[in-house]
Amino acid sequence: MTKRAFLIHGVSGSPKKHWLPWLKGELEKKGFAVFAPQMPNAKNPKMDEWVNCLSKIVGKSDENCYFVGHSLGCIAILRYIEALKEKNRVGGAVLVAGFSDDLGRKELHDFYTKPIDWEKIKSHCKKFAAIHSDNDKTVPLKHAGIFNEKLNANIIIKHGMGHFTSEPQTSPKVSELPEALEFVLKMVE
Repeated sequence: MTKRAFLIHGVSGSPKKHWLPWLKGELEKKGFAVFAPQMPNAKNPKMDEWVNCLSKIVGKSDENCYFVGHSLGCIAILRYIEALKEKNRVGGAVLVAGFSDDLGRKELHDFYTKPIDWEKIKSHCKKFAAIHSDNDKTVPLKHAGIFNEKLNANIIIKHGMGHFTSEPQTSPKVSELPEALEFVLKMVE
């Protein structure tokens, strides 16, 4: 059965930004069918819209489905997994600069109106990885520890990678993220 990968961007993001296009190409070279949707209302995201969008794109989930999220894309993926029916499974999720609360930002609050059901998420997915940077001004490093504690996620802490973006004003400009590719490929093994 074909391996499928779903790449989910963050707030005000796009599947054409940062390292997502590079990862899409690399996964396609490895035989994955890759889906990198433009999420609805990216500047004013709503959890139900993003989870419904993911549900439609994925269709029937199975253990050949792998997810990679950036920033808000991480909680969208976790909320999608949390909403799966009891017997549904996915192969794994890589969370890049993800977070477990709304970071005090109003535009993120809709994704945190109810507590995260970590046990339910783990019942649908056994393999998690989280990639964080030691100088991310958006997401405190403590979230890596939370993902490790709650999801038993493999953690990589990168030095000086900021929020893993390639915007002109950011330094460094992150247009490739080999660790995300490596984690997905390890999850498939």
